[in-house]
Amino acid sequence: MKSLYSKFVVFTLGTMIMSGLIAFLAVNTYYHQQLKGKNDEKNMKIALSLASFIESDKNLDLEDFLQTQSAAGYKIYVVNEKDETLQYGAPFRVNNLSRDAISQVLGGGAYHGMRDLPTETFVTGFFSDELANTVGVPFRHNGTDYALFLRPDIKFLFTEVHYLLGGMVIVMTIISVLVMLTVAKMLIDPITKLTDAAKKVGEEQFSPELNIDRRDEIGQLAQSFRNMTERLSENDRIRKEFISDVSHDFQSPLLNIKGYAELLTKSDLPESERQNYAEVIQSETERLSSLTKQLMLLTSLDQLVSPIRKKAFRLDEQIREVTLRYRWLLEEKEMSLSMDLDKAEILGDPAFLEKVWENLLSNALKYTETGGSIDITLTKKDDGVTVAYCDSGIGIEEEHMGRIFDRFYRADESRTKQISGTGLGLSIVHQVVNLHGGSIDVQRNKGEGMTFIVKLPTSNRN
Repeated sequence: MKSLYSKFVVFTLGTMIMSGLIAFLAVNTYYHQQLKGKNDEKNMKIALSLASFIESDKNLDLEDFLQTQSAAGYKIYVVNEKDETLQYGAPFRVNNLSRDAISQVLGGGAYHGMRDLPTETFVTGFFSDELANTVGVPFRHNGTDYALFLRPDIKFLFTEVHYLLGGMVIVMTIISVLVMLTVAKMLIDPITKLTDAAKKVGEEQFSPELNIDRRDEIGQLAQSFRNMTERLSENDRIRKEFISDVSHDFQSPLLNIKGYAELLTKSDLPESERQNYAEVIQSETERLSSLTKQLMLLTSLDQLVSPIRKKAFRLDEQIREVTLRYRWLLEEKEMSLSMDLDKAEILGDPAFLEKVWENLLSNALKYTETGGSIDITLTKKDDGVTVAYCDSGIGIEEEHMGRIFDRFYRADESRTKQISGTGLGLSIVHQVVNLHGGSIDVQRNKGEGMTFIVKLPTSNRN
């Protein structure tokens, strides 16, 4: 597999080559469509001015004059009517001037070799060092007809300025490539570090070293990755603690069931003790059943694909019915309960919402000491309903407030270790309320205890 850096290098070089090729083709097209004729016309004017000057000066030394012009940067090829040829300046690379072209100029015509040269690339067009790639004009000197063919000498086209510009382009290209490669490495190095760190996280190593200190998008990505690994590490810790807690919660009733079941096998066991043992087994079985149901409910919420099944029902009646189921526990703990419920009908899933009120009430009962109080209110408003469960329990410390709806999370184990629970109840509540398009909030009471506030819409929306 190619690395991102090598891909970037290949892509950069490929882009430079491709852009150079496209630029070359564009310039070539522009030369043939716009400059080729103008170049021919410009050189034709020069050739005509030379011919005119020669004819105007009867005492002109033709050879010295043409030598002088060639030294100024031109290649000159002269043919007289006797088919004698003279060449001034550097020789042409290819002597491919046709006999017809020579006869045409000797006959008084003009030769447009630059304009009429077959369309080729810019390099072989403008820079082609061929005798056919010239302009030709006639002139008469000392009673003899001549044909003069002329084109600029390529060596003289490249002056010091052109060399400086060419060197500048080369230096710019080298610097640009080096800078791009350096920038690419600066961009890719942190991505490589993130990739290595992600592999370690995939191997459940949630504390990889990530030395990336930037203030751009990559820096933000690195910080998000750190936050993610911290959360994953915390979730992994909580998961392991939860497995340990659940294993303990399962193990304790199972051992009790096993022990009392063995005692029940004794034939000489008094009936009263047999009845007590059977009640213990039944109680422990119900405890296991409750834990299993919560786990199954949470799994069903996670795997919920189809929309929840909503129907209209009286919310106040449902809350009252759920509360009555716990009346025996309220009396056992000598707790006071007050309910102020407005009549309210909502559109929701009764089965799921019932779990919300069960978990909120059982949560209040667990964390409220004997002789405490629980207040339940239901307020109907135009845009929905608000349900509040207020207790006088042990409360939750401020640092745990942001985590209480996290799955498997239990606040302050030192204060709640004598209270059974798995940390699933409030997570279930939060998820069900969200599925109904509502919200849940928690507040610390001024005196003691907590208040959980659930807001649900009455209309059919999520």
